[in-house]
Amino acid sequence: MINIKNVSKNFTLHNQNSVEIPVMENANLTVKPGECVGLTGASGAGKSTLMRMVYGNYLTQAGRIMVGDLDIVTALPRQILELRRETLGYVSQFLRVVPRVPTLDVVSEPMLAVGVSRDAAHERARELLTKLRIPERLWQLSPLTFSGGEQQRVNIARGFAHEYPAMLLDEPTASLDVANRETVLSLIEDAKARGAAIIGIFHDEAARARVCDREIDVSTYTPKVV
Repeated sequence: MINIKNVSKNFTLHNQNSVEIPVMENANLTVKPGECVGLTGASGAGKSTLMRMVYGNYLTQAGRIMVGDLDIVTALPRQILELRRETLGYVSQFLRVVPRVPTLDVVSEPMLAVGVSRDAAHERARELLTKLRIPERLWQLSPLTFSGGEQQRVNIARGFAHEYPAMLLDEPTASLDVANRETVLSLIEDAKARGAAIIGIFHDEAARARVCDREIDVSTYTPKVV
């Protein structure tokens, strides 16, 4: 479902005479349906960089990134947007939403985008918000007014609302209490059971051991200094 082949990445420092800094070379990774692969490595090794390349946020200097039948490296912007809408979900560490949109609609949006009826989308959103212990009295408020932990749980609910065939999870259990951590891990297990291919970053070693089938040390793709 996800196939990363010989991928390399440079960052260009435009305010430093366009100096190019190589940050990754010859990265290779395959993720099958129903499999979760954990990215490991020290801070700065390139875990989030690789994930953002798969999502199409970062350009790639070389190689191929296949998600389903689409090569992210050569895809047109409209193709990437369509892929994100229907196939590739991304739970980042930060909630980014339009201000003043109610939480119920924020969680429903991914389902509405693929043609789910508003009633069915709201029903699924209520289910997830309840599971993640967001009080019903908050559902008509913007999540931007919530605490950091509540925003994180809304972000997770939105990320799991649509049943994406492929998912990217960036620290989904960070800073959660025990009960909500267990809920998130169960959501990941459910996604795997229905065949989702998942790439995840988990600094929580116990969580990584529970849901990841394999681990890839991203630091092995760090360019060697000559």
